[in-house]
Amino acid sequence: MVGRTICILVFFLVPFLFAVDARGASRAYRPGGFAKTSGTRFELSGRPFYLNGFNAYWLMYMASDPAEREKVISAFQQASTRGLTVARTWAFSDGGSRPLQIKPGSYDEDMFRGLDFVIAEARKYGIYLILSLGNNWSDFGGKNQYIQWAREQGQYLGSEDDFFRNPVVKGHFKNHIKAILTRVNSITGVAYKDDPTIFAWELMNEPRCQSDLSGRTLQDWITEMADHVKSIDSNHLLEIGLEGFYGESLPEKKQFNPGYEVGTDFISNNQIEGIDFATIHAYPDQWVSGSNEEAQSAFVQKWLQSHIQDSGAILKKPLLFSEFGKSSRSSGYSVSLRDNYYASIYNTIYASARSGGSGAGALFWQLFTEGMDNMKDGYEVIFSETPSTANLVSQQSHKLSDLN
Repeated sequence: MVGRTICILVFFLVPFLFAVDARGASRAYRPGGFAKTSGTRFELSGRPFYLNGFNAYWLMYMASDPAEREKVISAFQQASTRGLTVARTWAFSDGGSRPLQIKPGSYDEDMFRGLDFVIAEARKYGIYLILSLGNNWSDFGGKNQYIQWAREQGQYLGSEDDFFRNPVVKGHFKNHIKAILTRVNSITGVAYKDDPTIFAWELMNEPRCQSDLSGRTLQDWITEMADHVKSIDSNHLLEIGLEGFYGESLPEKKQFNPGYEVGTDFISNNQIEGIDFATIHAYPDQWVSGSNEEAQSAFVQKWLQSHIQDSGAILKKPLLFSEFGKSSRSSGYSVSLRDNYYASIYNTIYASARSGGSGAGALFWQLFTEGMDNMKDGYEVIFSETPSTANLVSQQSHKLSDLN
């Protein structure tokens, strides 16, 4: 998928020190340690870290416009109030309108300063960030924009999947990775690669290579890009951005896929050296759209349980459910139905975490603030409009914080 009153939660990320700024917001200042993994769990400063978080792809986009920055501040403030500790957002916008990367290797400084602002504000509110470096989809440019750039440079490319094969395209993407990782924040003066506010890097939002269902193309690309990231930055965790589709390494697991494959392999892809934890997404209203609510819920539970089991027994790495949601545009939608869906996922994650399993947290798609009606996609959550959902999110944060 392209794809928030003030209450001081003293206990949600020990050992934070709190201060109050001019806005009256409770703000958490974290120590300098980077997030790590230990077996199937995350750790911060040697303590277990089970996380509850959210997606907000729009943060850099809004922060690049001084008139819209209050929405970023509000999102972090509301998230922190409800104990949310990790936000996943885009560190890319390739070509098109208001790009970060105007053309290969050329960046818009105003957009980069927007991303600087996001990182600086996230730290103030005790929010860690997962920064995604590229997009499988055409939103905000994505791999299609890289293909177009290469074609303009004389490369003959047959499809978007050449993003994963062509050396010129791969070179452009590697240069983008380096530009992001080595950026020195204009507000904090800290290079991104040295900033523990960043929880992890994500190679790409939902990579797919359906021209090679064997999975070899993506396996090679992930290996190459993971090596590149780690050669620049050995501090941060790295994940791929996978949705979780099973592939050829364990063909019997394909029964858990929603009836099709996308050229990824949840097992072999996440076994690559340099990949520190696994991710999955789930959109049953899109993936198994012909089924009823009961069947969709059953699919998600099987999907989640299977990946928790495999992350623990085979990968021996933490699993983050990094995108899930329910669209208000789907048939029969109600807030209570969405709450029930969230609750079932939260309960499964908590049960895994409490028992020492690999389920380490979940990030709902997606958090909006007031005044963003023109950007709604049906999956947005606005806490002030749906207090029952806000309370559910807070309860999950509290439960997981007790395990920390």
